[in-house]
Amino acid sequence: MLKYLIPLVSVVLAVWTVPEWLAFPIYGNVVHVLESWLRQSVSDLSSLTPERMLTEDELTLYNGKDASRAFITGDFTDIGLSNDVTDFSEPQIVALYDWLSFYQKDYTPVGKLIGRFYTETGQPTDALRQVESVLTDGLKKKAQAQNEMQRYPSCNSEWSEASGGRVWCSEKSGGIHRDWVGVPRMLFTPGSGHSRCVCIQPSNPIHNENRNLREYKDCPPHVDSCRITKD
Repeated sequence: MLKYLIPLVSVVLAVWTVPEWLAFPIYGNVVHVLESWLRQSVSDLSSLTPERMLTEDELTLYNGKDASRAFITGDFTDIGLSNDVTDFSEPQIVALYDWLSFYQKDYTPVGKLIGRFYTETGQPTDALRQVESVLTDGLKKKAQAQNEMQRYPSCNSEWSEASGGRVWCSEKSGGIHRDWVGVPRMLFTPGSGHSRCVCIQPSNPIHNENRNLREYKDCPPHVDSCRITKD
């Protein structure tokens, strides 16, 4: 997958609160790009600004293809190597952003790719602005979901045909480490009829006001473990 690191770059970094030139950089393949383009001292690197504009033909000289789409679909065939992410959902765009953030830690930006997201003069296209808009909304929803998980950590759970199911709380259930255990409750998503098991502090008044929280049937309200059945 290393040879596709150059192109993961066509999409997603532009909404970062960093200088505009850092948006959507092209990350060099360690063997092909860093050795051929960036074989200079640290002082020399400062003169290689990421404003360099590269064509797709230039990119292929360094064994690079635009694999933005493939990092989400997993299709690294010639057909799957594409920068067309116009049909991606918000979670998919956020996932692509996460990939870019991951590789950004270790790879040096060397330029921008002319095409779908940048003009020959380095100006963002309408396609880039569309991705930025989707990403902004997606990151907001991701943050909201993370806040929800902090406020309502998931329960531990187990199920077997013989004994049925059980949900219980601990100080690290749901992957949220805390100094309280909590008790299991069903948290319903408004309008969906679906619920998930969450751990709450009964003494917290905010939970008493949440009409989407319900107790488990035949389970005492102040125990940290509840037996559940299929129905």
